[in-house]
Amino acid sequence: MRGYRKDLAYIHDAGHSGYVLSAAPGLFRILRTHGIRRGLVVDVGCGSGRWARELNQAGYEVIGIDQSAEMIRLARRIAPGSTFVNASFLQVDLPECDSVTAIGEVLNYRFDESSNRRSLLRFFRRVYRALKPGGVFVADLAGPGRHSGKGPATQCAAGRDWAVLSRVTLDEKRRILCRRITSFVKAGALYRRGEEIHYLHLYPPAQIAADLKSSGFAVRVLSGYGRIRFPKGITGVLAVKPAGDRKP
Repeated sequence: MRGYRKDLAYIHDAGHSGYVLSAAPGLFRILRTHGIRRGLVVDVGCGSGRWARELNQAGYEVIGIDQSAEMIRLARRIAPGSTFVNASFLQVDLPECDSVTAIGEVLNYRFDESSNRRSLLRFFRRVYRALKPGGVFVADLAGPGRHSGKGPATQCAAGRDWAVLSRVTLDEKRRILCRRITSFVKAGALYRRGEEIHYLHLYPPAQIAADLKSSGFAVRVLSGYGRIRFPKGITGVLAVKPAGDRKP
């Protein structure tokens, strides 16, 4: 199952890029605090490449990975200085790098049918092996508190030439969030309608921290990136590979 087809990829870039752009100063502060002022950043779930462009402009090399071919198409135009790969982050090989980032609930999505806690743990171990000693993994994830209330919730947003309506439901027992998304993009005098369904695993923050620690990382839980605070149900993690670990 692939998500973010052409219209929804456009809407996401046009209407939701502000999150990563607002987070960028805090993310740069994390990198620089850990001595990463240059080098290679692997951005998983890179979307339309807005964070990759910020990184390029600051002097970093970037490899972006995303399962959406339309997002990759946008990213190659927006951040031409980066390299982009159209693939699942759970399946692609990770090169040796200085940092790995996953911004915006990337690790929760079930676009890859193999997505579950076990596959995410394997991914953490691959990230650990790919990072240079002292390298950092920064991510934010949705947890069980992401959807409040017992029943469905409706969310909507609109821009100059687009609108989107989402109906959000929660399988509390399985900890799976479902977003049924209806999109409208202006096409001439009319609007083109599209439909997508996105499923997200909701992971308890303590569980994610424990899995990262078992992979070898020193872990700190984040409440935001710099001045940007996470919304309810979102938790960030900063996982650092010990500087003394020289094993491949």
